Amino acid sequence: MKDSKENCKQVNMTVDYYNKNARQYSKETFSVDFEEKQNILLKYLNLGDHILDLGCGSGRDSKAFIEKGYKVTATDGSIELCKIASKNIGQEVICEKFKDLNEESKYDAVWACASLIHLPPDQLNNLMINITKALKDGGYIYTSFKFGNFEGEIKGRYFLYFKEDSFEMFIRQFRDLELVEVQITEDVRIGREDQIWLNAIVRKK
Repeated sequence: MKDSKENCKQVNMTVDYYNKNARQYSKETFSVDFEEKQNILLKYLNLGDHILDLGCGSGRDSKAFIEKGYKVTATDGSIELCKIASKNIGQEVICEKFKDLNEESKYDAVWACASLIHLPPDQLNNLMINITKALKDGGYIYTSFKFGNFEGEIKGRYFLYFKEDSFEMFIRQFRDLELVEVQITEDVRIGREDQIWLNAIVRKK
C-alpha cells in the first residue's frame, strides 16, 4: 500500500489535471445524455429529496436533478470546474476536496459519478465513512468506476477500477452499508463505447 504522502500527491495531480483541462472536460461531458444512468438512482428517491453531487464536474447531473425537482448540493475539488458548473446549474458549486466532507444525516442521496474513481483505496475508505455519516438513514449512494483491475496513473490522472466481486468486497467493510444494485454499462460518449463502467447503488441501513 502506498504511503499517505504518495496518495496525496496522486490526488493533487488529478485535481491539477481538471483545473488545467476544465473547459475541454466540460465541453466533452456537459451535453452527454446521461438520463438512463441518472435514473439508476432516481428510481429510489422521492421528488424534493436532497442530493449531494460529490465531484460534480461540469454540473451536468446537478442541472438535470434540479430541473426534475430535487434539491441539490454540488461540490468539486477543482476550482476551475466549480466556476463552470456554477454557471451551468445556476447556483453556487462548493469547492472542496473529498476529505473535507463533514456533515451528518443531511442528504437523502449521494451522487458520485466517475468521481470516487480518482481516490486511492485508503482515502476512498475514509470517504465512504464520511459519506455514510452525511446520509440520512435509508439514504442511497450512486457511484461509478471503470470496470477492471487497475490502480495507477493514466495521462495525468489517478484511477482505481473495480469489478463486481471486488466492489462487493469493498462495500462489505462498512457495516452500515449494503449493496443494492450493480449495472455494467458501456460508456455513453461517442467513440468510447468500448469503455465499460460499473454502476452501483449502495444503501445506508
